[in-house]
Amino acid sequence: MAPLLLPSIASDVPESGLSIGEASAATGVSIQALRYYEREGLLLDPTPRDRGGRRRYSRGDLEWIAGLVMLRETGMPIAEIRVIADLSRTPGTEAERFAFFERHRQTVIAQLEQTRRHLAAIDSKIAAYRAIAEPENNE
Repeated sequence: MAPLLLPSIASDVPESGLSIGEASAATGVSIQALRYYEREGLLLDPTPRDRGGRRRYSRGDLEWIAGLVMLRETGMPIAEIRVIADLSRTPGTEAERFAFFERHRQTVIAQLEQTRRHLAAIDSKIAAYRAIAEPENNE
């Protein structure tokens, strides 16, 4: 199976892993969201537990979570994240993952183009109001 390309995590992760609170601090994801991701099957692997039943997150877990955050921040719905998580657990699905990310890339490009248009409109409004509010700077 091809290696997963994920955002890196700056935190040191001991061999025993991080607690859910430490993983939350390292990723910026709330404890409730980490539990939700696990419950919804969005994590790559089941979260290991220590003898007391407490979750322990490895560097790989944290990198996967950082990848989930990145995908959410690009507007990917949870249902689609679930699809890529399922594909990523299945060997031999590289072509499907490639197509999946190509489609998502096109969505992100369209969003960027729309955001650029919105920014241009905002810049025009600022220029118009600047001309009214600061007439001495326009002479």
